[in-house]
Amino acid sequence: MEFLELFAWMKVDSIATLSIILLLGMFFLLAIGMPLGFASAFLAVAVLIMKFGPEMLYGNFGRGPLAVVGGAIYRQMTNYVLISVPLFIFMASLLERSGIAKDMYTALSMWLSRTRGGIAIVTSLMAVLMAAMSGIIGGEVVLLGLIALPQMLRLGYNQNLAIGTICASGSLGTMIPPSIVLIMYGLVTETSIKALFTAAFLPGFMLASFFIIYIVVTTQLDHKKAPLPPDDLDAPRGMEKILMFVGFLSKFFIWAGGALIIRNLFLTFTGQNDVEAGVDPIALGMVSDLPYLFGLVIISAALMFFVVGKERSKAGWDMGKGLVAPIVVIGVVLGSIYMGITGITEAAGMGAIAVFVIGLIRREMTFDIVWDSLMRTLKSTGTILWVTIGASALAAAYTLAGGPTYVANMIVAADMPTMSIILVMMVIFLIMGMFMDWIGIVLLIMPVFLPIVSKLPVEELGFLGHVEPQHVAIWFGVLFCMNMQVSFLSPPFGPAAFYLKSVAPSHITLIDIFRGFLPFIGLQLLALTVLLTWPQIVTVFL
Repeated sequence: MEFLELFAWMKVDSIATLSIILLLGMFFLLAIGMPLGFASAFLAVAVLIMKFGPEMLYGNFGRGPLAVVGGAIYRQMTNYVLISVPLFIFMASLLERSGIAKDMYTALSMWLSRTRGGIAIVTSLMAVLMAAMSGIIGGEVVLLGLIALPQMLRLGYNQNLAIGTICASGSLGTMIPPSIVLIMYGLVTETSIKALFTAAFLPGFMLASFFIIYIVVTTQLDHKKAPLPPDDLDAPRGMEKILMFVGFLSKFFIWAGGALIIRNLFLTFTGQNDVEAGVDPIALGMVSDLPYLFGLVIISAALMFFVVGKERSKAGWDMGKGLVAPIVVIGVVLGSIYMGITGITEAAGMGAIAVFVIGLIRREMTFDIVWDSLMRTLKSTGTILWVTIGASALAAAYTLAGGPTYVANMIVAADMPTMSIILVMMVIFLIMGMFMDWIGIVLLIMPVFLPIVSKLPVEELGFLGHVEPQHVAIWFGVLFCMNMQVSFLSPPFGPAAFYLKSVAPSHITLIDIFRGFLPFIGLQLLALTVLLTWPQIVTVFL
């Protein structure tokens, strides 16, 4: 007891003083290079000692504050949905090492070869497809840096435009489902992840469209930013290219429709699609869906044989077949979720298996690729888990100390308008995103901010609209993800810059990379402003 009395000076009764010490301590530990997971865990213990005294560590073992913190960590680490994180990372690693992404880029380039800024547009479209396949950010930026950057620089594209396109588009995995940021937000806030995916769908594609519109406008205003490639007299153009694309789609829908018909007949013969009261019908799997599926196949066949022509359809298929594998993977992951076939975790596993099987069919999946992907998954998942443990402990300790209540009372006492409070939170997210990883922010800050937002007047959320009470947590989650989208580009520690620097030519410096980000950060802030102004964009599909 005399030994413990030596540390009595550490006890802090004022939660305001404790909050300041915690904030300064976090910045200091991160500044000296301590990993976020260990810094959070260290501060969690420090908070408990300062609030409850050093005897808390030894007395009532198995009960008291330590037990509460341990329970919070246990609940977070035993959440079933958390398994989806390493599965999505593994899937992204397989995609990065296989030739699926490269063939997709080649196919998209063929269709947009004579479009001003076409390679940059292709890069953005490729990033959207990759985001919809895996939801991982770092791998996308690296892969686009390896495939697209040399091509754009070779064709004389403006360096800033090329860099900004790759990094901004490559970070779209933050917003477009199945985003791991959305998954972790759903776990921490106990919000429906499927609803978050549905809500983020339109904002994610809206942001991607902003990037593409910017590329089109800036290259049309200044042709030097994106010179057209040398003309290929043998390449199809105009109506011929359009007909070939229709032929490709017709052939794809014949195969897809045929597969869905076989699935439907199997479900019918086995009695799995019998109509039952209180049970949702199987999407595209009911007997009533068969006429529509047969109609799809018949119309596609008619287009292929009587409008486009068999030879032209074959040529179109050869040009676009690199898109088939990505579409299949997206269909497996997102289709199984939105059709109600599986949950998030099972969909992640199915997606990983789909990429593996496609790699085997293409004869690209080797033991070295699988082993390297597993090692990358282990390293990435280990980092996420350690941060989750440390941040969960710190969040629980700060909650026990009364931190969230103090912050909430302080914000309420400021007597600011509702949207001013939201804007202050957005600024805090943006500033913290400049210095801290997104997973630490969602684990540390969200338990403090979301209860405050939930108590704000619902009718005042949004400048030109409002949010339904049951959608407040979902809307705020999408706002948070849009903020984290900005954090991947914002200096001084924007992760996308360092991902690209690892594969960029030596003459491109970090200063050059951050300079290329500026217009795209402006577009991200514009998208965030749109979500704050019209909240219905988030909730339209809910």
